[in-house]
Amino acid sequence: MRVLGIDPGLRVTGFGVIDVTPQNMTYVTSGCIKTVGQGLPDRLKEIVTGVMEIIEGYTPSIAVVEQVFVNVNPQSTLLLGQARGASISAAVLKNLPVAEFTALQVKQSVVGNGHADKSQVQEMVKRLLSLPSAPSTDAADALACAICYAHSERVASRMRQATPN
Repeated sequence: MRVLGIDPGLRVTGFGVIDVTPQNMTYVTSGCIKTVGQGLPDRLKEIVTGVMEIIEGYTPSIAVVEQVFVNVNPQSTLLLGQARGASISAAVLKNLPVAEFTALQVKQSVVGNGHADKSQVQEMVKRLLSLPSAPSTDAADALACAICYAHSERVASRMRQATPN
């Protein structure tokens, strides 16, 4: 299974793609969609276009998007929600199922601490995927989303196998 993780942001949307088998996870690619449009509609279009291009290029089986948390600044939360909506829309337009996890769930799954800082997430992503160096914070967060999904699917698979029919 190929998993696309997305860390939505209006200026920078991180993405990461991994291949998942029952035994391991393999890094495929990661990076950032950096928007340069002047207005909100232009930036949202760049996110939709960028995510669709990644999906076309890497053909993932599922997209995993980090859920928006309520921020101190309501305006920032609304803008982040729109970037998230653009990412989800791109996946849905490409007929991909979408899974969602909170930042707390992602950090707990990857680092073991739901309140880990960004450098800890970067380091654990680097270790879990055997990368030569840590990815950027946005790409690391996206890869962490994909890893979280892989971990949750492994647990679900084990539970299905253990449950008698």
